[in-house]
Amino acid sequence: MSDADGINPGKVREVFESSRDFTVGLEEEFALLDPETLDLVPEFERFEAAALRDPVLADSIAGELISSEIEIRSGRAESFGDAVERQAERRARLFGLAPTVGVELGAMGVHPWASYLDQQIIDTPHYRRVRDELRWVAQRNNTWSLHLHMGIRGADRAIAVCDHLRGVLPLLLAISANSPWLDGHDTGLASVRTQIFTRTFPRCGIPEAFGDWEGYARFVELLARTGSIVEPTQLWWSVRPHHLFGTVEVRICDAQSDGGDSTALAGLIAATIAQLALDYDRFGYASDEAAGGGAAARRAAPFGPGAGSPPRGREIEENLWRAIRYGVGGEMIDFSRGEAEPTLRMAERLFEWTEPARELLGIETEPPRASGAEAFRALVAETGSVREAYRETLERTRLGYAGGAPVS
Repeated sequence: MSDADGINPGKVREVFESSRDFTVGLEEEFALLDPETLDLVPEFERFEAAALRDPVLADSIAGELISSEIEIRSGRAESFGDAVERQAERRARLFGLAPTVGVELGAMGVHPWASYLDQQIIDTPHYRRVRDELRWVAQRNNTWSLHLHMGIRGADRAIAVCDHLRGVLPLLLAISANSPWLDGHDTGLASVRTQIFTRTFPRCGIPEAFGDWEGYARFVELLARTGSIVEPTQLWWSVRPHHLFGTVEVRICDAQSDGGDSTALAGLIAATIAQLALDYDRFGYASDEAAGGGAAARRAAPFGPGAGSPPRGREIEENLWRAIRYGVGGEMIDFSRGEAEPTLRMAERLFEWTEPARELLGIETEPPRASGAEAFRALVAETGSVREAYRETLERTRLGYAGGAPVS
């Protein structure tokens, strides 16, 4: 499909109408580092040249804005378990290749001290366009994240899932928060990556609800007609219907320093998307009564159709800030009950609600207990050095994603 087709509402609708439910694609981003200094190094092109000689990596790697970043993609898998297996092979090959090109791989939401002024944007038509249009905003975006795609059949159904997923995104961000340090200083935030990317890029963050496919298509058509976008990848929202794949894509989470944490987080995201689709099929989202009981249903199912109409932007924004600032260590507001509660308790309730989807998809994971931001701060306190804390984090990254020797 061409860029023009990718923003043609009729053609994109056809993609979703023929999509297959609950296929999964994983995308994980890594920093390219000097093994000695642990600084970012602009080695994507050289890493890519080596990876292209690997028959699996050749179809799995991609550049992401700056030349000190690389992404690996599982590709479309028929199940979550298949996606995890595919990604495990790609991780192992990527981490096995890194020493041969003199590069260390890191996985946090941001680099703890590297200056964005030293980074180079990769030379592709897409990223040249991003650089020329966004200028400082593009240059400043030295961030790494985890994305998950899930196939959702039906254009209106996909929009309904996106609309209701909006209210869960702050919680998923809090669970994933893994970027407390920037420019050599503790920011006091759990996810400074979100402030850098989500708060500065256009057509980013958590959008308003679109209601149905027609509402979504009219807005995208307007953006295209007025020259705001020329390709669908310029829609950087934290949740979006992916025009080329017929998937709902969640993009809000920080990269995880441990491969096991990344897989567990991906499982929770996948289960959340699938549960919303299952609830839509069973209840619809037309009203509180459709969920079977008005206020009682809202209390029983704050994440699902019992929440009634999609959450309002101002409510989402309040919880998004709490996620950015405190991660899982703070509180969030359950607006269906009008009460704040510990974020970890809300995460447990999300886990409980997604049990049917996890059982259907064969996802085995545990409720989240802590985040990378907390672990990194603890390491800084223990070692007395952000550099040593980062070195220990990188060792955990290598062992958790592929296994390997300690960082040199």
